[in-house]
Formats: sequence, structure tokens, C-alpha cells
Amino acid sequence: MENKQSYFGEIGNAFKTLATGMKTTMKEYFTPKSTEQYPENRKTTLHIAQRHRGRLVFKRDENENYKCVACLMCEKACPNGTIRISSEMATDPETGKKKRQLLDYQYDLGDCMFCELCVNACNFDAIEFTNDFENAVFDRSKLELHLDKEVYKGGSLPNVIKGGAAWEVGKFNTKIK
Repeated sequence: MENKQSYFGEIGNAFKTLATGMKTTMKEYFTPKSTEQYPENRKTTLHIAQRHRGRLVFKRDENENYKCVACLMCEKACPNGTIRISSEMATDPETGKKKRQLLDYQYDLGDCMFCELCVNACNFDAIEFTNDFENAVFDRSKLELHLDKEVYKGGSLPNVIKGGAAWEVGKFNTKIK
């Protein structure tokens, strides 16, 4: 058996449904909004998780020397070939032994899956992901980085490497500087 209502019962149901929708709409309309102004206030309100993987960089010591020995483990671990390493065998003047010398460490940020398999495969702790996320460019060729030639000093935001601004639930800084 079908549950049939009268014509006026259906109109009453329609008004009840409309009133429920309008109640929700009015409640949301009068609720105060919190909008985070980006990019104007990104230096004060931005919070990036410590574990965010933004881009790959070489770890460097105080003399800006890198630890990479061109062992090719990161290149082999990369599932889609975003890392290409060029190296040559050179004789070490101190010991007289032949060892591999890094010529070029090319990393394609545009093709990277940010899976961190390359970092996990590196036995020399030479590479890491930073949580710098502003990598937008108009030309894809600018996303091909040569990590051995660049010295990464951090992105355009001062506290991005440390995890961004302190995060508090429900609090936004919406003042424009």
C-alpha cells in the first residue's frame, strides 16, 4: 500500500521542508565568518605541518658542502624517474683510490610524487624534504632543479622550515598589514 496524502498535506510537507532549509540558511548567514587573508598575512597565520613534503634539497654542512657521494640509490628508488644523477669515476688525490664524483644531481619537482622513497633509500643522509610549499611557476622548465648547484636557504617565508606559525584551534589573524 502506498502512503498517499491529500493535496493540502503535500503542500504542508513542502512548506515544512522549505522552512527547514531556510532555517539552516539563516543560521549560516548570521554565523560570524573567519577568513584567513592569503597571501597578505601568510607570515603571521600560516601553519604547515612539520611532516609536509614540499621540495627536495641537499643537506649541507657549515661550509655548504653536501654529503652526496653519487651512489645512485635515490635515483633507483624513485618510482617515476624524477631524479637523474650524472657522475664520473675520479682518482682521490689524498688516497690515490678511485671513487665516484657527482657531476649533476637533477631533480624534477613537477614530476615528483613526494613519496620520500629517495630520502629513505639514501644511506648518507644527504637529501631531505623541506616543508616549503610555494613552488608555483609559469614555465615547467623552472621546476627542474640542480640540487648540487643550488644552496637552499629557505623559501620566501621565514618560519616555514620550523613548521610555520603556531597553530591554535579556531583562532585566525584576519588583520591586513
